[in-house]
Amino acid sequence: MHLSPTLRISLLFLVIAIAALFFADIAITTANPWRDLGRFFLGVATPDFFSTEGLATALLRTVAFAFVGVALGSACGFLLSLIYRFYPVRIFCAFIRAIHELFWALIFLQFFGFHPLTGVLAIAIPYSGIFAKVYSEILDEADPGPARLLPPGTGIISTFLYTRIPDCWVQLRTYTAYRLECGLRSSAILGFVGLPTLGFYLETSFSQGLYSQAGAMLILFYVLIATIPLWVKPKLLPVYILGAPFFLGDGMPIVWGNVARFFTQDIIPAPLRDGEGLTELGAWFSDLMLTEALPGIWNTLLLTQIALVATGILTLLAFPLISNHFGGPIRRTSGHVFLVIARSTPEYILAYILLQLWGPSMLPAVVALALHNGGIIGHLIGRQTNTIQLRPDAPTGYRRYSWELVPRVYRSFLAFLFYRWEIIMRETAILGILGIYTLGFYVDSAIQQIRFDRAMVLILITALLNIGIDILGRYIRRKLALQTMPTC
Repeated sequence: MHLSPTLRISLLFLVIAIAALFFADIAITTANPWRDLGRFFLGVATPDFFSTEGLATALLRTVAFAFVGVALGSACGFLLSLIYRFYPVRIFCAFIRAIHELFWALIFLQFFGFHPLTGVLAIAIPYSGIFAKVYSEILDEADPGPARLLPPGTGIISTFLYTRIPDCWVQLRTYTAYRLECGLRSSAILGFVGLPTLGFYLETSFSQGLYSQAGAMLILFYVLIATIPLWVKPKLLPVYILGAPFFLGDGMPIVWGNVARFFTQDIIPAPLRDGEGLTELGAWFSDLMLTEALPGIWNTLLLTQIALVATGILTLLAFPLISNHFGGPIRRTSGHVFLVIARSTPEYILAYILLQLWGPSMLPAVVALALHNGGIIGHLIGRQTNTIQLRPDAPTGYRRYSWELVPRVYRSFLAFLFYRWEIIMRETAILGILGIYTLGFYVDSAIQQIRFDRAMVLILITALLNIGIDILGRYIRRKLALQTMPTC
């Protein structure tokens, strides 16, 4: 039987994920997980909005860090996008965006401490690389026609401002608004490393078993995300951007001597710092690779592949929830609510909650990654099916799903899935901070032991792994000619 290339690659990834399950730690280890899950849902159903002091301040600082970080990242990303065609710039941008915001925060905490600059730079630096890539792609797709209508001798800057920017303005604005939503999620999880955002209070409430307080924080966060179109207006953006720095808080003063020592001593491999030779450096590196890097890489790849396929399965199950071709308005409204909650909750927060309820294993991470990314792709695919016109005699029910809709959106579905592959890898690595044995676990352990040289090597390995997955994902999309929008 002849199989199409898309079906062959799908089956290959499915087989890899099934094989990975035999090596993965997938288990529920708590004594009574269903009771704990019930207590959590009861806490969400009975939120306590008034018991936590400083909750309003935490929300305000979550918004402030997001606005300042995204504004700085978009400005730097736009400038980088203008020279993105140069190979060294592309490599630089790929590197800084391959390192997760929490890893950047852990780095800056070592010499800036709990200063607002730590949170701002942790968001702004990786977002600069992301903005540079996306902005450059948008600008490259601008219609060249208007530029030919300008008078001879028009300067490059004038041509750019009067032709390319107006043609791309809607796409630039739309993507920046989406990235602001991502910035709010990134800002919230910075609280898990001690910064005064929502995640700090959420972690405190969960660790004390105060589920009503935790439920109140989650509801406020969902409301904050869902109402972005209502309170983020173009006319108000200058006010938000100019005012946000004043709500970041003060933090501890920066000791610039610590900054100099970090870069000149702390991150230098110990054998070189102690004046030892290449033999000792080789032994140091071999020990790092065998005891930390290789186990971390193995577990990161296992978890990534399982989560990727789980995301795909959840997407195929979820998109009918919001498709006009199935059910009535009540079902579609419920589906929209479910997908909004799934995609609005950061994977890190979802994994943290599930770890408290189910115990430490890869299972909470798989479910968290699948729910978040499946919610995003399911929403996009569901909206795409709403543009499909079916013939009057089209089948109904399962046959409509399997014979009419899935074949038409499957290539777009795969394109989105491989696009999210590298993002799932980034999140998989950082989830190690929660105690799962991915690369993030070993990075966090090295930092806790004040072995910054080992931590920096592990972060570099994480970045290279992410870049490799990104390159492989783009190669597969190009080889299969996959597009996120269906072709005619």
